[in-house]
Amino acid sequence: MPNILVIGFDPHTIPGFDPAPVAAAIEQGSKLFAELGLAEDLFLIDFAELDGGRAQAKLVEKLGSTTYDAVVVGGGIRKGPGLLELFQAVVNLVHWHQPDAAIAFNDSAGDSPDWVLKALEQKRSR
Repeated sequence: MPNILVIGFDPHTIPGFDPAPVAAAIEQGSKLFAELGLAEDLFLIDFAELDGGRAQAKLVEKLGSTTYDAVVVGGGIRKGPGLLELFQAVVNLVHWHQPDAAIAFNDSAGDSPDWVLKALEQKRSR
């Protein structure tokens, strides 16, 4: 069973944001991962931990905890205003600590399994 790490924001920690739609999409994605026989591991960043590198330090710890076949970098990390530095750091940390993992990006938390399957296929085809 392939191990998948999904990295995103904990929607309940984003100030002034309605977490319900994103939380529902995360749940939908988790169900799809299970149906596809993919072992999903969620790493949800607490928005309050962006300052001072705490989120990055926790991600390094997570990346060192097991071997992942693919890692998803969630859309909120890529698309949010002012988050380019975090996005770059996350991609580099994944690259450095999980060099054999396929890296996938999603449009929403609910479509993560589709993008993981594409990334795993690309990895097999290289």
